[in-house]
Amino acid sequence: MTTTSDPVGDTGTAVWLHGVVAGTATPARLPGIAGTPVRAVAAAGLVAVVSDAPLSEYGEAALRRNLEDLAWLERAARAHHAVVDALSRSGAVVPARLATVHRDDDRVARVLVERHDELAGTLARLDGRAEWGVKGYVVPGATPRVEEPDGGGGAGAAYLRRRRAQLTAREEGQRVAADGAAAVHAALAGYAVAARRHAPQDRRLSGAPTAMVLNGAYLVDRDRWDGFAGLARELAEGHPELRLELTGPWPPYSFVAEPEAEPAWA
Repeated sequence: MTTTSDPVGDTGTAVWLHGVVAGTATPARLPGIAGTPVRAVAAAGLVAVVSDAPLSEYGEAALRRNLEDLAWLERAARAHHAVVDALSRSGAVVPARLATVHRDDDRVARVLVERHDELAGTLARLDGRAEWGVKGYVVPGATPRVEEPDGGGGAGAAYLRRRRAQLTAREEGQRVAADGAAAVHAALAGYAVAARRHAPQDRRLSGAPTAMVLNGAYLVDRDRWDGFAGLARELAEGHPELRLELTGPWPPYSFVAEPEAEPAWA
């Protein structure tokens, strides 16, 4: 991450970028990152939706510290998403990466000019579409149980056979679930305009009691949302080895390309 040095002192404000839209409308009375109302910075036929952020909390050094604080990070992510989500309900939006902070409005306007073609093209591609998420979790016991052949050897040998059978069944269940996840993703991706398969979340993050084997994101045309949801239900019924979880519609976070080395503070 490239950065620049803080302005002298920490009593002023910087500019937090929420997203870029076409046109001039922004949600009325919508609070931004620090509770200040969102506002528009217009340039090159595009509008950046921003909110003022105190340097004492969002200056470069302060921001670097706060990003290590999980509670602070969660609050910031929720406030940022609330604005992006509201924008997405009114039309296409290019969400900014979390914690993209600029020195002033002139810096924001410069981004709109320098990246005009990329941003305008992305807005056109996202127009009338939204992101849907599908997560798939292993369902224990949904695959046939593997039995170990009977044999002699006493209680110790019998215990080892049972353990081998349990491990074999678990491995088989995970393989079947992984194959099912691949099939589900392929079917959903074929219905969507675009698709991304993210890395599965750890159980500590997902909060699920079983392993996640599918973490998919799908860009879907608005007039096909009902059909996409129906397909997800059909796939859930056809794959008892998986518990599918459908969420959305979301702003298209997964379908906005991030330029390399884009500064989080500029």
